[in-house]
Amino acid sequence: MRLRTLSITGLLLVLAGAALFYVLTMPQRLDAAAIAPEDSGDVARGETMFWAGGCVSCHAPSKATGEDQLKLGGGDPLVTDFGTFHAPNISPDPTDGIGAWSLADFANAMQRGVAPDGSHLYPAFPYTSYVKMKPQDVADLYAFMKTLPPVSGKAPANELSFPFNIRRGLGLWKLAFMDDGDPIVPLTADTKDPVHRGRYLVEGPGHCGQCHSPRTLFGAGGIDTSRWLAGAPNPEGEGMIPNITPGSKEVGAWSADELAEYFATGFTPEFDSVGGRMVDVQENLAKLSDADRQAIAAYLKAVPPQP
Repeated sequence: MRLRTLSITGLLLVLAGAALFYVLTMPQRLDAAAIAPEDSGDVARGETMFWAGGCVSCHAPSKATGEDQLKLGGGDPLVTDFGTFHAPNISPDPTDGIGAWSLADFANAMQRGVAPDGSHLYPAFPYTSYVKMKPQDVADLYAFMKTLPPVSGKAPANELSFPFNIRRGLGLWKLAFMDDGDPIVPLTADTKDPVHRGRYLVEGPGHCGQCHSPRTLFGAGGIDTSRWLAGAPNPEGEGMIPNITPGSKEVGAWSADELAEYFATGFTPEFDSVGGRMVDVQENLAKLSDADRQAIAAYLKAVPPQP
């Protein structure tokens, strides 16, 4: 009888644990009030968000140029310590891409990491930064992306080992590390407007901190905002992503104008040229307006210096 009681108790504990896991890992979608009206997007403004967000860098074919950059069927695999991630097809193809998505579907993927079918998206897709985007900017980006050429074919499945291959578990990760959307660097009321615009572009659509800031929990957690933009290990295993705060011995010595020129041309004040993964980022930034590049530079000069 005692053994039977223990067995029943154990079973009940397992069921209770499973129920708790199910509840805690349920996808959390945006409130309807946090999503812009369905047809409110502006294509021209959306193109700015597109280049600021660097969609091409992950979702376009490797080394694509010209119009091929706008064919977003999936790019190079991202090989990390947790496994290999493959960026999905985000072209307007209605079967293999996002052509059948509503604006609400798109916004929930961008800002909650939730796919239309309710599955969690991996944070290799930087929705923890996109959560800071304004609803109208998300709608504008959606409107622009609907104008891009459809691409057929799905990207390969991610190649992840246990437990990282359990998508449902990402619900627990989000509970622990999902950004609340508040700015990371506080600015005073008398801070000049370009710095505010730069903060929005860097912390939100530009998601610069995803690479340039270290992560908590041995690299698997959220961004360590106490070391914001102070540099971090390369997620692909080779070298370091540099410190881009005013405390950096290299970038910190550049003026705001020199930073903006680097974004526009790819040349440093020492006449060196951009290299590595930053090539793609710089080419995206070159497509922004001079005012936006100056705003990004002004913000980077205003962030707290990190050694």
